[in-house]
Amino acid sequence: MSDQTPKLSLPFIMPAQAQKHVTHNEAIELLDLIVQLTLESVAQTTPPATPAEGQSWAVPVGSHGAWAAQAGKIATWRGGGWLFVAPVGGWVAWVADAGALHVWTEGQWTPKGEMPDLQNLPALGINATADATNRLALRATAALFDNEGAGHQIKINKATSDDTAALVFQTSYGGRAELGLAGDDDFSIKVSPDGTNWQSAIRIVAASGSVQLAGLLQLLPGTMPAMAEAGDIYFDSATAKLRCFDGTIWHDLF
Repeated sequence: MSDQTPKLSLPFIMPAQAQKHVTHNEAIELLDLIVQLTLESVAQTTPPATPAEGQSWAVPVGSHGAWAAQAGKIATWRGGGWLFVAPVGGWVAWVADAGALHVWTEGQWTPKGEMPDLQNLPALGINATADATNRLALRATAALFDNEGAGHQIKINKATSDDTAALVFQTSYGGRAELGLAGDDDFSIKVSPDGTNWQSAIRIVAASGSVQLAGLLQLLPGTMPAMAEAGDIYFDSATAKLRCFDGTIWHDLF
């Protein structure tokens, strides 16, 4: 049988033990230190010159004097000397000089409720589960990327020209449309009826800016627009002709 409790390391009174009051008082003293724990500071590295009875400090790395080699422990001034206790993960303490609750976790006192470090996360799921491929996963009715004073850019970067940087639109997790740089640096739009067979619809050549159509351009019938600019084209349903506006009048193309 152990001679102390597993969590708070309070000493047990053993059978036939002499001076049982010493062990009992030691346990009471530890309870007085640990329960409703208050720390004067978690950053002070030098023991105070005139500590008050019962005052406690968290001993940080690099401490000096009587606190040397006691990093990570709680130092309490008791009976003219320092009593050191090692905290256990999950302990909560009020830190006087910070005016905030702190939690002992992963070997340090962290302000309770403080945002964790979000740099270099291996994966992040927001109302969804991320995996090795989709390291960022979001399930929501909408997502907003707002400006912070002016414009806003969303960037998709690829390593080489032969790689792909694109947006894929899906139905039941099967691809139906893709737009972006697919295997080269020309901008393309592709569609698929089943997520397996893909047809290229439009390609814009990066070197020239020319637009290439994979098939026949089909224009839906319409009526003459109320407002037009030079170069506008529409299909006149009344005459079944394709018409172009030169800035002044409409001309029949064919």
